[in-house]
Amino acid sequence: MREGPLFDQLQSGDALFYKALRFLILVSGVFLLAFTGILELTWPQQIVLGILTVALVIWMDRSSGSYLVTLTLMLASMFSTFRYGFWRVSTTLKFFLDPGSTWSVLDGFFICLLLFAEIYAFVVLFLGYFQTLWPLRRTPVSLPDEITQWPAVDLLIPTFNEPLSLVKYTALAAINIDWPADRLNVYILDDGKREEFRQFAEDACIGYITRDDNQHAKAGNINHALAQLNAPYVVIFDCDHVPTRSFLQITMGWFLRDKKLGMLQTPHHFYSPDPFERNLDQFRTIPNEGELFNGIVQDGNDFWNATFFCGSCAVLRRSALDQIGGIAVETVTEDAHTSLRMQRNGWNTAYINIPQAAGLATERLSGHIRQRIRWARGMVQILRTENPLFARGLSAAQRLCYFNAMTHFLYALPRLIFLTAPLVYLIFGHVNLPGYWLLIFAYALPHLVLANIANSRIQGQHRHSFWNQIYETVLAPYIFLPTVLALINPKFGNFDVTAKGASSRVGSSTRASPSPSSFSQRSTPWGSSAPSPDSFSFPAPERHRPSISSRTCTTEATPAPS
Repeated sequence: MREGPLFDQLQSGDALFYKALRFLILVSGVFLLAFTGILELTWPQQIVLGILTVALVIWMDRSSGSYLVTLTLMLASMFSTFRYGFWRVSTTLKFFLDPGSTWSVLDGFFICLLLFAEIYAFVVLFLGYFQTLWPLRRTPVSLPDEITQWPAVDLLIPTFNEPLSLVKYTALAAINIDWPADRLNVYILDDGKREEFRQFAEDACIGYITRDDNQHAKAGNINHALAQLNAPYVVIFDCDHVPTRSFLQITMGWFLRDKKLGMLQTPHHFYSPDPFERNLDQFRTIPNEGELFNGIVQDGNDFWNATFFCGSCAVLRRSALDQIGGIAVETVTEDAHTSLRMQRNGWNTAYINIPQAAGLATERLSGHIRQRIRWARGMVQILRTENPLFARGLSAAQRLCYFNAMTHFLYALPRLIFLTAPLVYLIFGHVNLPGYWLLIFAYALPHLVLANIANSRIQGQHRHSFWNQIYETVLAPYIFLPTVLALINPKFGNFDVTAKGASSRVGSSTRASPSPSSFSQRSTPWGSSAPSPDSFSFPAPERHRPSISSRTCTTEATPAPS
């Protein structure tokens, strides 16, 4: 379908007539959907409505790439889901209140359990549509022409038990970032207190900081370093994330424009396959599991000024960190917790969806599961200790974005309920879905079809259809107990470091993780590429010689403050 000038004006015309027309269409649509959403139909009538709705949505989806159509598909999906949800709740109530119904206590338990899982799915679906309503697609801001106006930056690389063969690529790439040498200070924060790291830092003329204890894990490591540094901006890279030369030139412009910008995040790009891609032989065929979050969700969050800090590949304003007391240490997801506290104190956050670093994906399914357990437990900890719905200082949109991110990790119980629901009837003979089967089919099928069509259009190349079911089904049995325990006791559990770089130590097959140099051949949209590790040599160029205090090359470990 070719869109004409009138259609374009209707979408984005600034004239009062078009604004009034769009508002009238919106109000009329909401009223119509609310009325028809609770309209009770017989199963033949509902089947006809479902067929017409699905056919119209499929036609619209295939006819135009307009974002107005995308929003319409979201609305159609929400309408169909609301109809099904209203019917499910009303039918369940009628079943329980009907004197002629025969059901046991166990039947009632299974019915309520399944209904709870479905209501959770409805809420998450609606919040997901809201969160990704309008991806911002922020572009970089140019830096001043006068280089003397570019600020000083402390670049931190925290490490604990990762091998030097992995960390050195990140460190050497960091000192070669395109930034004035006297304003770029790179530090390895070694919580492992390893002599080989101290010697490497001395050879490469990189700052080296360690401490007497490992209290608060990564967050404590960073906070200990911050106490000794004073640059107005802080960059954090996980020790396996190799940055491009253009990282600071892409990110720093926004801080100079927006004086209230506390944090700017860039995507986490992975140059190695995760366990799903490796084990199912789908590397480079399907998007990485994290691609949905980095490709769509964070851009959606940015529209609502609710971008999450992800712990790496980000720039933070030092004054914002100081105001909130440094990196949050109360939960095991210190990154998201830190950005939440920044925004509660009035700081903005931002996201630029241009990969500026590449790292290793989790190498084994066991490590992948441990990482997701930590994420799930940490987000639930934040939900319990600093619930965004009630935390002061947040806008309504920010509350919903953070709340959706945290409740997402409660999917384990609903997922397990859905997986075992058929067994309740087939094996045990108990009722968990009251109603005539054709009526159930007539209401549920349009909801499922439209939700998949709308999500497929929104997610596009970032998440292929049905892969979410695979990811959640595999992880659900493992994260269920930790999330429940975190709900009961937020202080339960410790910080677990995600093992990376292990393939180089324990041996690997022909499908081992590629060298970071594979990312160096991938040009960014800004004409820069990640530095190839093979291009580095020791010692580092003289122009990159940051140190802890005097800006001369130092090798001494800094003791913990008394």
